[in-house]
Amino acid sequence: MKIFTDSGCDLPKSFYEEQNVTLFPLRVHLNGQEYDDVYGIEPAEIYKAIAAGAQPKTSQVSPEVFYEAFEQIAQNNEEAIYIAFSSQLSGTCQTAMMIRNELLETYPNLKLAIIDTKCASLGHGFVVTEAVRLRDAEKSFDEIVTSISTYTHSIEHLFTVADLDYLAKGGRVSKTSAFVGGLLSIKPILNVEDGKLIPLEKVRGHKKAINRMIDLMVERGGDFSNKVVGLSHSNDEQLLADVKRVIEERLQPKSIEVTTIGAVIGSHVGLGTIAIFFTK
Repeated sequence: MKIFTDSGCDLPKSFYEEQNVTLFPLRVHLNGQEYDDVYGIEPAEIYKAIAAGAQPKTSQVSPEVFYEAFEQIAQNNEEAIYIAFSSQLSGTCQTAMMIRNELLETYPNLKLAIIDTKCASLGHGFVVTEAVRLRDAEKSFDEIVTSISTYTHSIEHLFTVADLDYLAKGGRVSKTSAFVGGLLSIKPILNVEDGKLIPLEKVRGHKKAINRMIDLMVERGGDFSNKVVGLSHSNDEQLLADVKRVIEERLQPKSIEVTTIGAVIGSHVGLGTIAIFFTK
């Protein structure tokens, strides 16, 4: 069985080849040029450009890319699952569904499931990793689809950003909230509910925001001794180290997986973002 995903999952570039997962790169537009995420531009380039004042834009996977890949599945009589970035944050999932429906008219036996993870960054990545685990355990197509569809609802996201302006420019928070937040050093704590970014609380100062996020982890995650925690960050190694240390001291999780927020999501959250992922 084939597994597809897109670059909203923020897994390392090496993951896709090592785990036999086909990546659909979203696209990044920077200084008049268009790049394929992961393969055409590195996160470090985006963060350097943002620090210099650039405002990158992003766009979804093209319908033609989906059509070619999905038609190949149909022609080869293969089974495939596409694990997609939240439909509330990108149009990519809906485009994939449209292409699948179009192909079903020609190939009525096409066996392709499209899973809207309602997740982002390493939360989405956790779902991809679970699908790989199930495939390698030789579970059936139907078993994997059912299990993954349930698993997506168990992923928690908690994150805070250094600069609300980036979320405001992307329409994620109001411009008024961003202006006031900047003046008062207010850091929002956000999560993802049903695929959408939802502000949970506002805390004054980055350190208090991080401590509050870890309090929320305890409330929502319970015992972490057998849980994997995911951390993703936008080019702030010191912040990452601080958060990782506090999580290890307070929660003692089974393990912590770390990734850099990729070029596409980084274009919307800016520098100094830290995100925490775990299961309920």
